[in-house]
Amino acid sequence: MVVMKMKFPFQKRVKLAQGLWLLSWCATVAGAITFTLGCILKAELRRRAEVMDNADIHIVPNTLMIVGLASLGINYFASKICQDALDAGRFPRWKTFLKPYFAVSCFFTVLMLLAVIMSYAMKGNLESSLKVGLRNGIRFYKDTDTPGRCFQKQNIDRLQMDFQCCGNNDHKDWFEVQWISNRYLDFNSKEVKVRVKSNVDGRYLVDGVPFSCCNPTSPRPCIQYHLTNNSAHYNYEYETEELNIYLRGCREALVNYYMGLMNTIGAGVLSVFLLQGSVLVSLRFLQTAMEAVAGNENTEIETEGYLLEKGLKDTFMEYFDPVLKFLLLKNQVQEGTPAGTTAPASS
Repeated sequence: MVVMKMKFPFQKRVKLAQGLWLLSWCATVAGAITFTLGCILKAELRRRAEVMDNADIHIVPNTLMIVGLASLGINYFASKICQDALDAGRFPRWKTFLKPYFAVSCFFTVLMLLAVIMSYAMKGNLESSLKVGLRNGIRFYKDTDTPGRCFQKQNIDRLQMDFQCCGNNDHKDWFEVQWISNRYLDFNSKEVKVRVKSNVDGRYLVDGVPFSCCNPTSPRPCIQYHLTNNSAHYNYEYETEELNIYLRGCREALVNYYMGLMNTIGAGVLSVFLLQGSVLVSLRFLQTAMEAVAGNENTEIETEGYLLEKGLKDTFMEYFDPVLKFLLLKNQVQEGTPAGTTAPASS
């Protein structure tokens, strides 16, 4: 059953080709924008790579860059096809090219839609990656003399100041790790000895946070040590005091930042997907309308164009049945022939 059949007089075909030529170049620019958005997202993720545990989240920018580059080629050829559509003698040379062209174009257009979906669905992976990465970043904060971790302190301090956050979940995460290097501790001091001996692992733990957790907008001078000791500070009560350090955890801040960035990019790429889909649908109508003109002396006749010659299921099987048969045949040969042997030649 033919899907979406329409009649195309000569003037309508000309307008369709001209409009599609302009639309294809708009889609080419949109493809370049998609590639640029992927590069921006990739760069932003790499900036915070030291607080991310895995690279799975990079699948989103990588996909955007791939479909952006593919969109440039797809729409360039679409513009060339539109130019030749105005000349009935030149259009038939695209006949054998168009079937694989539509298959490849549909694949990358669907991949673009998947990139949009992934940009909204990667919150769980992003959060788990940041949870482990920030935990390790805080644990290695003091290792400024260890190769490979020399800039860990600088990175964490800059992160907390830029995003106005403190710790992984909150500021209490700093209470559970030794974030002060041993080189800056006086082990002759009685207080240091008591704190080290009172810990099972021999770590120097304090109820304090690094300076980068301090909120500069607070009217009170920063209280970063003895946060839980009310008697250590004048007019201070830990349970009710509005602390003059950042209360939001860095994981929450980073998740909100990256998800906001991904959602904005996702909305933009969704617009590009709709534009790309419009190009493919219009090009399909132009192709089928021009097929009736090929070999006809009267190029100004009225023709019919359609989206699909058969139903969706039959069209899908027409494109992918050869691929499925090839894969099944290859699998049968591998199962029936022992490894390292070849089938005997027929006499």
